[in-house]
Amino acid sequence: MLKGWLKWKSKLKRYPVIPGTVVGIFIFLALFGELLAPHPPNEMSLTKKFIPPVWQGGGSIAYPLGTDMLGRDMLSRIMAGARISFFVAILSILLGGLVGTGLGIISGYYGGTWDVLLMRTADATLAFPIILLAMLLAIVLGPSLQNVVVSLGLVLWARYARIIRGEVLSVKERDFVALARVAGSSNVRIMFRHIFPNIRSTLLVLLTLQVGWVIIVEASLSFLGAGIPGPQPVWGSMISKGREYITTAWWIPFFPGLAVALVCLCFNMLGDWLREVLDPKLRQVGGGG
Repeated sequence: MLKGWLKWKSKLKRYPVIPGTVVGIFIFLALFGELLAPHPPNEMSLTKKFIPPVWQGGGSIAYPLGTDMLGRDMLSRIMAGARISFFVAILSILLGGLVGTGLGIISGYYGGTWDVLLMRTADATLAFPIILLAMLLAIVLGPSLQNVVVSLGLVLWARYARIIRGEVLSVKERDFVALARVAGSSNVRIMFRHIFPNIRSTLLVLLTLQVGWVIIVEASLSFLGAGIPGPQPVWGSMISKGREYITTAWWIPFFPGLAVALVCLCFNMLGDWLREVLDPKLRQVGGGG
């Protein structure tokens, strides 16, 4: 027990402080950013358009990151946009994760025809371009939050199913699963009472790593006009509309783009750290070093 605690303590000492802080700030802004924003995100004032950031000539402390082409405060819009990105990521991951994890466990546990059918479906899903799928939905149903979530969920389930299936194939061959069968446990009980707890660490890492991917894809869809429509402050739309002013008002597309890149990078770094901490094989390698 002491040896295990020392290994965990060693991993915690290498906790990625900066990525963890950025992720914490992002979640905080997603929950309270719109309430704490210095200005209403959609408040327009054409007399205040194109105000540069505070450190640039002509800037104002009232608008630290400047204003856009309609005089809206960039800082307030970025803070409000965090909520949309966060909830799109959470809803998409819940939808895709629940479906994919359940199907992955069933596929890996039963094998046979079920396994072949589900995995071929997953392969076909992964081969379909997410951007094209979302654009088709936007054309048929119109761009909306619901369509973005459904589009991302339709692709995410296959990612989860693939990885979870591989974990289940390994876990179901262990002795405690055989003992559960001998004891008369049902297949459902074995899958969710004995197998699922042994794949939770993999699932947690996968959830963390997928947040950054979802945020990037959502921003890309909004950039192309197939995502969440205005006037909601969406990071992708802010980048798309601001690119026309990149030479005269660089801050309009720059700060939303920086927010997307920074949040996604930090979620990926946090996911890599979690994988190292939770993966027993990596812990053994780390302990041996």
